[in-house]
Amino acid sequence: MKGVSSTTLDEVRAASGTSKSQLYNHFADKEQLVRAVVLLRAKEIMEREHAALQRLRSFNGLVRWRDALVQRNSLQKGAYGCVLGSIAGEVSDQDVVARMALAETFDEWEKLIEAGLRRMQDAGTLAADADPRKLAIGLMAALQGGYLLAQAAHDVTPMEIALDMALDHVRMFLLA
Repeated sequence: MKGVSSTTLDEVRAASGTSKSQLYNHFADKEQLVRAVVLLRAKEIMEREHAALQRLRSFNGLVRWRDALVQRNSLQKGAYGCVLGSIAGEVSDQDVVARMALAETFDEWEKLIEAGLRRMQDAGTLAADADPRKLAIGLMAALQGGYLLAQAAHDVTPMEIALDMALDHVRMFLLA
């Protein structure tokens, strides 16, 4: 799989079976196409994550979320990592608009995790002194780092370990 920077519009046109006029009718340049891809992938991932996290209320729910992510990534033996993380690595220094859209998506994802952790606090299963925001950022960092290492190794084991270590940290704040 080629990255954003090495993919040409002619390759996109050939792969999509569109003519130059069709492609340029929708996208003035590659930058606009990349931004549209970012928004589309962000929407797809956030719909999936919203469905997975909207009812998160327990540590077991976090474990199920982790298991689903690892299982999905294991279908490709970790080969492709997180689509958003991969795009972020390529475009963040070159396209401020795409970078901001990616940052907003990661923030939204973290907030879904944070909301679940707050529900755990409200239910009395997560300590009041736990910081759901920091725990959510830590879980997201473990997830994205795990995706990257799994991608490099073509093995989901690093992803499993990273997420398990982050969950072990959350576990320290559990109340019975």
